[in-house]
Amino acid sequence: MQKSKILLLLSLIIGCLVLPSAKAQDLLVGTSVALTGKYARTGQEQLHGFQMWVEDVNKRGGLLNRHVVLKYYDDESKPETGVKLYEKLITDDKVDLLIGPYSSSVTMAASAVAEKYNMPMISAGASASEIWQRGFQNIFGLYTPANTYMDQVLEFAHAQGLTRLALIYENTEFPRDVASGVRAKAKTLGINVVFEEEYGKASTDFSSMLIKMRRKRPELVIGGSYLPDSTAFMRQAKEYFLQAKIFAFAVGPGLPDFQTSLGSDAEGVMGNTQWEPNLQLPGVQDFATRYKARYGIEAAYHAAGGYGSGQVLEAAVTKAGSTDGKKVAAALRVLDINTTFGRFKVDATGRQIGKPGYTIQWINGQRVLILPAAVASRAPVYPFPTWR
Repeated sequence: MQKSKILLLLSLIIGCLVLPSAKAQDLLVGTSVALTGKYARTGQEQLHGFQMWVEDVNKRGGLLNRHVVLKYYDDESKPETGVKLYEKLITDDKVDLLIGPYSSSVTMAASAVAEKYNMPMISAGASASEIWQRGFQNIFGLYTPANTYMDQVLEFAHAQGLTRLALIYENTEFPRDVASGVRAKAKTLGINVVFEEEYGKASTDFSSMLIKMRRKRPELVIGGSYLPDSTAFMRQAKEYFLQAKIFAFAVGPGLPDFQTSLGSDAEGVMGNTQWEPNLQLPGVQDFATRYKARYGIEAAYHAAGGYGSGQVLEAAVTKAGSTDGKKVAAALRVLDINTTFGRFKVDATGRQIGKPGYTIQWINGQRVLILPAAVASRAPVYPFPTWR
């Protein structure tokens, strides 16, 4: 009896010693995701992309022969929450690697934490130019820069002879950067900004703005926006019978929810996209098919960006042969690879320079790739249909 008690005690002691050692072999990848708040819809898609990459990399044997575990928290779409969470991931959870959050505003805040601890961060869902203008050494972009988002739409508008532009944008980092790029590009094309207005974060009432905008008779309306504000604006544009030949918005139209929310009123609206499921790139069809089978919806670019960020991280760690921050950062600076999301190559600041952006339009209830012409599924529908 006494001997059995001793054996039991020894087994418990050995178990306590072995279990932490086994967990310590896991390679922790830390991130925050917007599961609540304004960016919840896009944040959830990005998380799904992360999770699919983690499953796939573990099927390939993990990273550096270690099982990969994704450690994440809800940042509530708030920069201040993102800061706290990345501090926690680095100091409490002791993560080995970092992937950035969704939105430029949260990434701006979170990347300062990564820089403080000298840990490289893949920016998986942000494109504001300001992120890469601070001299940081540890933030590496995946997205095409925001100030180029509407270049294709403006070039198309110029080709149609349009000269009167209305520009609206939310007063946060990404939309402001979109607007800055629109102003600069419009000037080079001889398109006049006849109306411009900034609005507060989470605004969904555009009635007074629409009344003022109508008086200026714009031919082209461009919005630096997200999903909730772009859908609200289009719904109210119909109510106020705002006529324009082109309506184009950042982010919102690139999501299936845009058409789900607006129905036939989404018809003809253009938007930017970083990726589409019908692009002829390695791995795109496989990812898009598996994503739809798993989640029941077509993948938007936020999901593909989540997956692509994991592929970039995997390639950098493999090249470095280590999770050491300095070695991984050095690998990221020279990395030039094709991922499911597109080409990854950054400049000296860490800003993405390898991949192009694309333009989509809602046509017959489908999100269709229309620009650039070389990869388009069909030509743009022009002009925007008259409100019914």
